[in-house]
Amino acid sequence: MIQACFFAVLLFASPVFACTGIRLTAADGSTVNGRTLEFGVPVEVFSAVVPRKTLFKSSGLTYTSKYAAVGSYCFEDVILMDGMNEKGLVAASFYFPGFAEYADVKDSSRSLSPVEFPNWILTQFATVEEVKAALVSDASVVIAPIVSPRWGPTPPPFHYVVYDATGKSIVIEPVEGTLVVHDNELGVLTNSPSFDWHMTNLRNFINLSPYNVPPVNWGSVSLAPFGQGSGMVGLPGDFTPPSRFVRAAIFSMTALPAKNSDAAVGQAFHILNQFDIPMGAARQKNPSGVDYTQVTCVKDPQTLKYYYKTYDDPTVKYIDLRAFDLNAKTIKKSGVLNQSPAVDISSFLK
Repeated sequence: MIQACFFAVLLFASPVFACTGIRLTAADGSTVNGRTLEFGVPVEVFSAVVPRKTLFKSSGLTYTSKYAAVGSYCFEDVILMDGMNEKGLVAASFYFPGFAEYADVKDSSRSLSPVEFPNWILTQFATVEEVKAALVSDASVVIAPIVSPRWGPTPPPFHYVVYDATGKSIVIEPVEGTLVVHDNELGVLTNSPSFDWHMTNLRNFINLSPYNVPPVNWGSVSLAPFGQGSGMVGLPGDFTPPSRFVRAAIFSMTALPAKNSDAAVGQAFHILNQFDIPMGAARQKNPSGVDYTQVTCVKDPQTLKYYYKTYDDPTVKYIDLRAFDLNAKTIKKSGVLNQSPAVDISSFLK
């Protein structure tokens, strides 16, 4: 407990938290979505299946799960911060430092902490349109600047992405105390600044293409590309959120459609590998913090399988929500990290 709290304080004391999210559409029209999860320090991440009719008592709103969900949570609070429910709806938190501004709440009965917000979405809604209606038309809840002790002494700054089984997506951002909802046509999200800024910034890279540049003649001199990939010269390759957003948009939009969602899951992992931050490549000098990709996960709304791999174990594993009793009386949970880093196959050789 003390160690986890220390890590959380250190985490939010410095901007060492980077995540990248994408969506892919297969040839049969099915969709999958996935994301990376980076922290500047080791953080305990666990998996859980939340059944229907589970009671959640937050520091404000009290609610009961309408839908069962599977996903990940941090530290010891069994509150899904990244997950998928039985209707194929996905919700996830992404760090949003310097831009998240939560509401000054007078009525705490409809307030949620930044940490709790994705769990509420996952357990209450079936589609993106339902989420939009609750936030825009009904104003059902607000995100309040509630401190979650394990996440440090100040409210953690988050914005959120939501997908449903059709592939439709929105981004939800707390800006100047108001929840701003953006339609996310590309299905991409990273971190700060705001989503609309990232979409505007994409216009700087419309020259990029998956197709190789043809040879050109400068007078009597013929110049040809050195090899494959010349259409992507100028693609930003660093780990900053704007650069990752550009790469995520281009890689997901130019990917050749996989046959179905099963194949698209593998394709999503391959694309997300391009955002894998090795330990040491992105770090702070003071206070110390080394950002690296601790978990990568992909969700398949068709099969309701939640796939993941970790920094210590690149073997892809999955949790099948359909394998559980969705009306169970208790939450089922287990650890995610600290898996075996390799498998010995020496005895398989003949």
